[in-house]
This record gives sequence, C-alpha cells and structure tokens, in this order.
Amino acid sequence: MTFTIEWISHIFEKFDGEVKNVKINEIMTDSRKVTKDALFVPIKGENFDAHDFLMQAVENGAAATLWNRKKNLPEDLPAGFPVFYVEDTTVALQTLAQTYREEVDPVVIGVTGSNGKTTTKDLIASVMKTSYRTHYTDGNYNNHIGLPLTILSMPSDTEALVLEMGMSAFGEIDLLSRLSKPDYAVITNIGESHIEYLGSRAGIARAKLEITSGLNEEGLLLIDGDEELLNDANRRKGTIACGFGRDNDEVISNVDIGTQYTTFKLGDMEYKVPLLGKHHALNAAFAVILGRELGIPIEKRKKGLSSLNRTGMRFEMLQGKKGAYIINDAYNASPTSMKAAIEVVKQLQGYQERVLVLGDVLELGEDSAEYHRSVAEVIEEPITAVLTFGNEAEYIAEAVKQQHSDIFCQHYSDRKKLSEDLPSYLQKDALLLFKASRGLKFETFIESLIQS
Repeated sequence: MTFTIEWISHIFEKFDGEVKNVKINEIMTDSRKVTKDALFVPIKGENFDAHDFLMQAVENGAAATLWNRKKNLPEDLPAGFPVFYVEDTTVALQTLAQTYREEVDPVVIGVTGSNGKTTTKDLIASVMKTSYRTHYTDGNYNNHIGLPLTILSMPSDTEALVLEMGMSAFGEIDLLSRLSKPDYAVITNIGESHIEYLGSRAGIARAKLEITSGLNEEGLLLIDGDEELLNDANRRKGTIACGFGRDNDEVISNVDIGTQYTTFKLGDMEYKVPLLGKHHALNAAFAVILGRELGIPIEKRKKGLSSLNRTGMRFEMLQGKKGAYIINDAYNASPTSMKAAIEVVKQLQGYQERVLVLGDVLELGEDSAEYHRSVAEVIEEPITAVLTFGNEAEYIAEAVKQQHSDIFCQHYSDRKKLSEDLPSYLQKDALLLFKASRGLKFETFIESLIQS
C-alpha cells in the first residue's frame, strides 16, 4: 500500500492529533501484532471490542487510528497521536478500501461460488502474473473485513487485483461487489454451502449473482454454463457461459486426469493444470478465458496454469508413511465438492486401496441427513474402504452399507479411536482422501500419517 496519514485526513475530516505526511505501512486490526507505522482499525465483535486495546497497538507500532466517536480515548494516549473519528470502524475500513481501490484503479476480477472459488482465484492470479503486476486475496480473506484488508494491502502500482468473495447470507456479496467494483466477475458453481441460511440452491444462486451489483456496466461475467440455476445470468449482456455441455459459449472437452496433472481442451487448444479432477478443468478454463480477454498470449496463459501456487489443504497430494499417498482436502467441504473429490479418487490410476476418510458437512440445515446420504451415490468400486467421523457423517456410512455391502465402512464418533486406527491403512499403493468441513479440523488426523 502507498498512502499517508495526511491522505486519510481527506477521507475522514473529523480528527485530532498531528496529521503528517507519514506513510502507512499496513492496516492493523490485531493490537498484539508488532509492526511499524500502521493504521489501527479497532473492530467490535460479538465478544470483544478492540477499542479496549489501543494503547497496546500504539506500543506495537500503530501510527494512527480510526476511532468510534462514541468511545472514550485512553487518558495516557501520546500527545499528538492521530485519531480519526468515525461512526463505525468496520464501515470506515470499507470506505477507506473503496477509496484506495478507485485511486489505484487496477483491473479488478471478482470470484465467487459455492466450491472452487479459492482455487479459481489462485489460477486467475497465476495467469495474470505472467503479464500484469498482480495482487490477490491471501488465503480466504474474502468477507466484509478480509476483502477491504486485501484491497488496502495492494501496492500502488498494482495493475490487476483478484478478489475472492465469500458469503453466508443475502446481501454480503452485494456489499463486496459494490465496494470493489469488479471489471470481470466469475461464479464458479452453485452448491449447497450455507443452504441453512439461504433456504435452497436457488437462494444460493441469487446470493452469488449479487456479484453483478457492482460489476462495471461494460464488464464481463463468467459462469458455470452447465448450472441451470444460472440461466438467468445468461440473459445479461456480457456473459460467457463455460462448461462441458455443447451449448456453452466456451466448451471444455477431452479431459484427462493423470497422476499430477489434469489436461483438457478449451476449443481447439489443449491446456494442463497441476490439479486433479474434472472440476479443475472448469476452474482453469475461467482463468484461460480471462487471460485471453485481457490480451495475455496463449503461451503465457499455459505458463500461468503450470506455475500455480495453491492455497493449502485443497486437494494436496502428500507422501504418506509406508509408501501410501494422502490427499489433504481438509480445508472445507460441501456435498458437491465431496462427491467431486471422490470421483477423482476413483479415476486416479495405480492404487490398489482407495480409502475415504469423510467428516461432517456443516450448515446444511434441516435437509442435512439427505445431503449426507447423497454422497454415497458416488461411492462404489474401486473405493475399498470408507471411514466417517462426526455426527452427520454417519448418514454417509449408513447409505454406503445399504448400497455397497462389499465396501468396508466404519463410522467413528471418537476422534482418538479414528487416529489410532488410521495407520493400519497405510501401505504401498494405498491412497487416502481426507475431506470434511473446516470445523472438524481433519488436518490433525493427517499430521502423523505423512513423511516428515
């Protein structure tokens, strides 16, 4: 970022203290972090209020603060310390980010979807970096606080800004889109994530389509063209439908899943991406299309895909002990993404044992049992064993036992017991998939199973 305390004073005109031409190095929301010349933005949560820790922030390097005008300042605050008074510090953070986005004025690409948005964001950024000075969402900083922080952390010479947009309720994507004003937008797919709060997949589709709220009038929207719930989006001028069906504007074909890569054709051109699964061909296709629209030559687009740096715990292939292989897909899950991961495990060649370690998918509402049972629809040979853990995941185990008595299946409610039993599945030519919602912390099962 490149802005100063003086620049902030033009946005928030009610302030005390000495307004100097001091460069702000970062935005600080955690008073415990040691930094230098930061703007401290105290956020008020349900169980905490960071306004209580201003002095700690000052000691750790804060050079100025946004401040709820109704709060009292600490009596021992250093004389002349810049304090910018606002009604709501979270809203002020968003205002600051929106102003900075407009001043830097990069090409903005917004990415949302029920599944695959982080991977798609990473793929798009990798392609963009071949030709543009690119800044993009770190990890999953994709909400009403994380997205503004991402914008404010971009260097002033940024040419392309790739923003992931997450949500759990109506109106959240609308806010993020209006704040960031994307020139290009991507909806990766419509799944079941947060259906507990959005009522139905149709509701999820409406929420995802809020990404068009702030989209440039001449902007381009890319959608999963095989998803019927996005049909209304196709009526919008400047929409490209991409998918496997022949009626799409951009058709993906000839998908081949190897041991390290997935290859596919988009039109007549073949591409290769270091991710496993048919669904990743679609994610990569979005990046290829955006690269084309922004004038990036084919060879650079291919290079961008092949040099992908992924956010962790998303279908990571790891070397396990005793010659086994482990897929760490423990970052998050929905029934759709769980089934897609299982399909990949079935398609991978060279494994005698294919073991699924599956946990609860959270936030599925009153139809949770039905959604969990639906996962069993894709569990068949060559899957050899299914281990489930949690409360709702037991429905997966029950359905597998009913439909495929030849597949060994066991449900666990005791984390320690599952941890004790897992090493027995480690052997040469064995492949173990770990997948569950983030709240189950499945990565803790993996730590003792991989080569150190």
